[in-house]
Amino acid sequence: MMNVLRDTWIIFVRQLRPAMRNPAAVLVFGMLQPVLYLALFAPLLSGMPGTMGEESWQWFVPGMLAMLGLFGTAFAGFGLLPEMRSGAHERLLATPVSRVALLLGRVLRDVAILLVQAAIVLAVVLVLPIDLRVSPLGVVAGLGVLIVLGIGLGTLSYRLALALKQEYLFAGALQTFLMPVILLSGILLPMDLAPGWLYTLSRMNPVSHVVEAERALFVGDFTDSAVPVGTAIAFAVAAVALVVGARAMRRVSA
Repeated sequence: MMNVLRDTWIIFVRQLRPAMRNPAAVLVFGMLQPVLYLALFAPLLSGMPGTMGEESWQWFVPGMLAMLGLFGTAFAGFGLLPEMRSGAHERLLATPVSRVALLLGRVLRDVAILLVQAAIVLAVVLVLPIDLRVSPLGVVAGLGVLIVLGIGLGTLSYRLALALKQEYLFAGALQTFLMPVILLSGILLPMDLAPGWLYTLSRMNPVSHVVEAERALFVGDFTDSAVPVGTAIAFAVAAVALVVGARAMRRVSA
């Protein structure tokens, strides 16, 4: 166990080093899409029926953070593909470093970057002159749930990269997966307004439950039933992903 933790730290530092050399590019490009949605899409929600229209920023900002977690970790596998093509990943597999650590170190790097990005976005949002109520404890809890979900999604992204090995295949598969996940998550529009069949599909989307938990936690409503459900689903996704990812990494030949 201690060896795995030590190796995970070594891989974490190795993977983080390129980001530290150019932190602005890594952070800015990763935050760009959610921030654009925040600036160009959220104002459109004002005036729409229900709570979403009355408190559009209150409704959209937690969802935007969930989107940041989704984009920040689901694309993580792209970083592995050049290493696989250049042979750098195979050389790492030939070392005594734990195979599980090779995966965990990468995932923790992605989660660390996600956490910094979320903190920056939150800091910017909180100083804007908008109607937004936040619970500091709830925000911390919400970031915790987001990190757990990010561990799961990042691990699944690396597993997909290991299986497909080519950028064009990985990009196509990722787009096919992400588009329905986002549309059915309720990040952009409330699924309560959807037809019955579409609402049923959204209930089958794990991310939609995490988004609802984020919204409740953001205002400090820890008693909302969405909180335990979303938290449990985030942990379940992470647990399944880590088992699947660890098995795949152990089976990879050097």
